[in-house]
Amino acid sequence: MPATNKADLQAIPIQELWNASNPELWDQSLDRYWDFVQPEDKAFEHEMNELNPVDMKKLDAEQWYEFLKYKYFKWKYRAHWYKTTTDKLDKHIEKYGLCSLLVIRDRVFKNSNGEVIEALRTVCDIGGLGVAGGSGLLSLLFPHMFGTVDQFVVKALREVDSLPEHEKLMQMDPENLNFNNGVILTNIMREKAKALNDIFCATSWTPRKVDMILWTSQH
Repeated sequence: MPATNKADLQAIPIQELWNASNPELWDQSLDRYWDFVQPEDKAFEHEMNELNPVDMKKLDAEQWYEFLKYKYFKWKYRAHWYKTTTDKLDKHIEKYGLCSLLVIRDRVFKNSNGEVIEALRTVCDIGGLGVAGGSGLLSLLFPHMFGTVDQFVVKALREVDSLPEHEKLMQMDPENLNFNNGVILTNIMREKAKALNDIFCATSWTPRKVDMILWTSQH
């Protein structure tokens, strides 16, 4: 099959890509994610996508707070949403103290290999994080286990008519996802990553990479 350029790839509906067994299409679709990152932001984007969980677990309370406020929240939120969410984070600190963030972080690591809903509930104990924001943090810390679940993922997956979860996807409120929605979306991305690894005899596909492709398909 001839190589597919990015212009061709942009024209492929997510439903076609979802059912494609050509690894080149998937690789180039993942590469397209970086086309949407501004040149001045690429170093930061790479930094966030290459987090070392071991290093994150070594941060003290002040360092963890600074990572959340000045790194993660900056990565996840834009414009007024950044101020709104960081204000909630600071109110959390005022009420519960910096050390409470370390307690939550340790619980997040403990629950990362358990039930999806418990991991989501735990990470959302951090002030300012809802399901979308919490799942984003999980996806950066544990990309082999989680992808970001947000409105773009929902809207993309709704275009895949063959999904058994299609009816449930249509019933979701993309801009107000609940924990049960998060479980469904996370499991879809986990299953797709596993399927891609099986089809391509690979180990590199993760729920995080699947969410990057779904996000890209909506932009």
